[in-house]
Amino acid sequence: MQGAAPRWVAGLALRHKRESRACRDEDVAGELERAASRAQARGGLAAAAAFLERASDLTPEPLRRAQRALAAAQTKFEAGALDDAVALLGTAETGVLNDLERARVHLLRGQVAFAARRGSDAPPLLLSAARELDAVDPGLARATYLDALTAALFAGRLARGVSALEVSRAALAGRSSPQPERARDLLLDGLALQITNGPVVGVPVLKRAVRAFRDEEVATEEVMRWLWLAGRAAGFIWDYDGWDELTARQHQAARDAGALAALPLSLSTRAGVYLLAGQLAAAVSLFEESRTLSEATAARAVPYGVLALAAFRGDEDKAMRLLESGATDLASRGEGMGITQAQWTSAVLYNGLARYDDALAAADQALEDPHELWFSTWAAVELIEAASRTGNAARATDSLEWLASSTRASGSDWGLGIEARSRALLSHGDAAESLYAEAIERLGRTRLRVDLARAHLLYGEWLRRERRRTHAREQLRTALEMFTAMGVEAFAGRAERELLATGEHVRKHTVETRDELTAQEAQIARLARDGLSNRDIGDRLFISQHTVAYHLRKVFSKLDITSRNQLDRVLPGNALTSQIA
Repeated sequence: MQGAAPRWVAGLALRHKRESRACRDEDVAGELERAASRAQARGGLAAAAAFLERASDLTPEPLRRAQRALAAAQTKFEAGALDDAVALLGTAETGVLNDLERARVHLLRGQVAFAARRGSDAPPLLLSAARELDAVDPGLARATYLDALTAALFAGRLARGVSALEVSRAALAGRSSPQPERARDLLLDGLALQITNGPVVGVPVLKRAVRAFRDEEVATEEVMRWLWLAGRAAGFIWDYDGWDELTARQHQAARDAGALAALPLSLSTRAGVYLLAGQLAAAVSLFEESRTLSEATAARAVPYGVLALAAFRGDEDKAMRLLESGATDLASRGEGMGITQAQWTSAVLYNGLARYDDALAAADQALEDPHELWFSTWAAVELIEAASRTGNAARATDSLEWLASSTRASGSDWGLGIEARSRALLSHGDAAESLYAEAIERLGRTRLRVDLARAHLLYGEWLRRERRRTHAREQLRTALEMFTAMGVEAFAGRAERELLATGEHVRKHTVETRDELTAQEAQIARLARDGLSNRDIGDRLFISQHTVAYHLRKVFSKLDITSRNQLDRVLPGNALTSQIA
């Protein structure tokens, strides 16, 4: 289902087609264009796109027909109907367009290419469109540079012809210094400065950008287009609350507007919020929804989350299968960010399994691209831990200083807590103990349960090696309980082995999850628990009400309950409605 319009829309368009079979009719086309505006105002992007497409067909004047085709293509793109958008762009290009309209055609081709593949073909298209727009619409040019930079970051080390560094330099050279600066302009400048000049220069501007997106009134169009990116930037600069808030707002806005093309990437970015908080079940729900939407819209599925989930769970077999199946696809498309993310998650997996040589090799590979933003900093954290365990203190020290330039520029408890934990690995005596205590205190003030549990684990391991077994047991028990409750199994196993080494008898631990439910059953169960009707669940997951009811009956049977009112008892945890609705 590629953003399909409701049946009544198709019927109305067909009626107009029959009525105007013999000739084009501007009056009818104008009526359809007005109907599209009303539909779009109600969040009916698919309906609006269908009206605009038919309006273009019926327009007698060639230039106006091309302009309406361009408008229809834009709306089809936003609704997730990518193939239809490309076809309409072909129609638009047959008209005599002005420079701005032709540049907008090129921009939309680049946006469709990015949505469909996330690979190396989109950055050159978008950078070319941005340069065209510099002369005719500087404001739109700035937005297009941000599109181009986003696409180049996804291409990463596999960029062909246009790199993130090249786009950053072009954006900074061409900027028109808008007054006052808009949130998106700060985001563009912050990312570009981060890439060209490093975190000391880039992070302060990114902090201003995140603050602007959080505090200022931002147009709905920019909310849907940029908030996921601003949220991801917040995560990069160690601002967890900004990451959480911005991705939640963008997700809700895209859903309200019916902007299906924006949702898969939004969902994947948002899922990271839950993953690092140790809420793995909530992350699974978003990954499943993202996959379903990608299939419905033909947009490129973002595979990162499923692999990260397998790594956090310590499921080596599944992680390796995903790596093997995805590596060729990522390389052929030119999606370097996916390769970097795979290497980071491999390092997480191997550190959890205490296979430090493998973790070090994976983290080293993740740090190959000097201009990668999203996963390289986290990979440095894994490298420091692995290097400290394999006698590579010099390598760990180099990465620590690079990491510290980012965490100190951020100044958040998350960033400074990670730095303290990493620095403790390379310290001794009272200095190490003080740093572990600082890490636990700072991370304890955040919602980042996985990082906090790892701080307890590392502190407990250090205490055991200092022959302070009683104190070590306290930290290791805390770590084991946290990892077990979250389902972070590899690190739980590592904590358990360390506890056994202290001489403590460890009870067999179990993970409090509902593994007997399939991923789709678990997703439907949580949505039902949070108050959504069968119709609402079906609309969200692109399945019928009858299919929802069928899955709920299976859920009730497996969980030994008789109604949805009992789901809150058997699926404990915070309601997800406000977080993923």
